[in-house]
Amino acid sequence: MSRTGPRLGEPASLWRMRIVPIATVMVASALPLMLPLVASSPVLPPFGLLFFLCWQLLRTEMWPVWIGLPLGLWNDLFSGAPIGTAIGLWTIASITIHYLSQRIYWRGFFHDWAIAAILIAAVQALSALIVHPHADSGRILGLVLPQIVISMLLVPLFLRLTGKFDNFRLKRR
Repeated sequence: MSRTGPRLGEPASLWRMRIVPIATVMVASALPLMLPLVASSPVLPPFGLLFFLCWQLLRTEMWPVWIGLPLGLWNDLFSGAPIGTAIGLWTIASITIHYLSQRIYWRGFFHDWAIAAILIAAVQALSALIVHPHADSGRILGLVLPQIVISMLLVPLFLRLTGKFDNFRLKRR
């Protein structure tokens, strides 16, 4: 007797349930190093941060609050920022999303977009100020502003991609 498809009630693959979200954030964090782009100022959006925030917004209950520690460390290894920058900022972003998910019961698309946009702006601005502590803060924020705006505009695309990865994650064998 051969099986032609998944059986009713059969659970999704456990390795996919655990690995897909973490792998998307890790690959996205390493992606800027793989792209052949040379720029004098930051132009690429922080892909790892975008996926991290979108997974948190889509599936708040999936990860513990401290998931920003290991994923932030991985991002710090590839971003060139001092170790601890993304660790601290991503953990604060994770705590913020968990707090807001307890306070805002019926979140919609625009709520998620606004939360992600505010967190992207805060994380990117604070990261730039941490990386360049002695530089003029107005000049640093002016350099990072295009990256922040591009990242904010890409949030809907990354929410959609995260939804596609979530469908793959939950798909039965």
